Amino acid sequence: MASVRLTVMRGIALLAGGAVLAACGQSAGSGDASGEKAQLRVGAIYLDSQGFYAGVKKGIETTAAKDANLKLLGNNAQGDAAKESSFMSTLVASKVDAIITSAVSATASTPAIAAASKAGIPVVCYNTCINDADARKYVWGYVLSDPYVFGKKLGEQAGKYFTSQQIDKPKIAVLNCDFVEVCKERKRGFKDGLAAAVPGAQYVADQEGAVVDKATPVAENIITANPELDAFYAVAGGGTLAGIKAVTTRARIGKTVVFGSDMTVDIAKALVDGSILKAEIDVPAQTVGKLAYEAARKATGGAKNDTFIIPVEPILYTADDKATSEKWLTEHSDGIP
Repeated sequence: MASVRLTVMRGIALLAGGAVLAACGQSAGSGDASGEKAQLRVGAIYLDSQGFYAGVKKGIETTAAKDANLKLLGNNAQGDAAKESSFMSTLVASKVDAIITSAVSATASTPAIAAASKAGIPVVCYNTCINDADARKYVWGYVLSDPYVFGKKLGEQAGKYFTSQQIDKPKIAVLNCDFVEVCKERKRGFKDGLAAAVPGAQYVADQEGAVVDKATPVAENIITANPELDAFYAVAGGGTLAGIKAVTTRARIGKTVVFGSDMTVDIAKALVDGSILKAEIDVPAQTVGKLAYEAARKATGGAKNDTFIIPVEPILYTADDKATSEKWLTEHSDGIP
C-alpha cells in the first residue's frame, strides 16, 4: 500500500473536475456514421500519486498508449472517500466506457461504485476494493495480489532471519494500515508465517504507520518505549521507510531490523545496504496497472470475467540478494516503482 502499503496519465490528458471531464469530446455512446465509437474513454482513480500508485499510473499509461483512439481521465482521491465519490459521480455523468479504481474504503466506496455499475459502466478494482459481496455484484474484475499470501511470505522470511540469529522470542512492533482491509490480511499472513518458524514471537506494539512523515515519530516513540525492540514489521511502504528512519535516528542499527512492504527506490537502496532492512515483499505496481487497463479494455468490449479475481504474484526481495535489488534500481531508473 506503501503500505498498504495501503499509485495516471501522461501523453494522454490528466484531468480533474466535472467541468473538464464534461468538455472532453464525444460521450461514450457517440460514434461516427458507421456506428463505431469515435473515442474510447476510461476513467481512473488513485489513492495516492506517489510510490505504488505512481507505478500503477505508469503501467496504465504505457499499456493505454497502444490504443490510439483513447482518452484517459484520471484523478487522485488522496484517501478521501468524499473526493472519490465526487470523482466517480463526474465520470458517471460523463458516460465513460469504464472506470479503474483502488477503492478508498470497503464500505464507504460502495455507493459510488454501485452507481457506476447501475449506469452500465464496468468498474475494475485494483489493490483495494469494496467488500466482497458488493464487489461481486458491482465490479467487473479485481486485480489483486492475495494479501494473506503477501504477508505470509514475508513472515516466513522473517522467521528464517530470526532462526539464523538464534532469536526465539523476538520483540516486534507493527506499523499498520488497518484502515484498509487488504492491510489487515497482510498482517494476519505475516503473523502466521512467522509463527510457523518462531512461535515465541512477541508483538509489543501495533500502531498506524502508513504515511512516512506521520509514521516516523510513531516508530521513534515505539523504540523509546521498547528499548530492546528486535524488529519492525511495516505493512505498507511508508511504514517501511519510517521504520528505517527510526532505527537510524535512535541509534539501533545492528540491533533492530525492519521487514517491509512495497518497493520504492529508497527501499531498494536500503536493501542493497542491508544493515537495517532485511526483507521486502512487493506487488509490481506497473504490472498491476497493465492488468487493470487490459481488464477495463475487455470490459468495454462486452467480455465476461467469470473468475473475478485477476491475480498478481508478489515478489520477495532480501538483503542477502543484493544483485536482485540492484537490478530493480536499474530497471526503475526513472524512480517509478
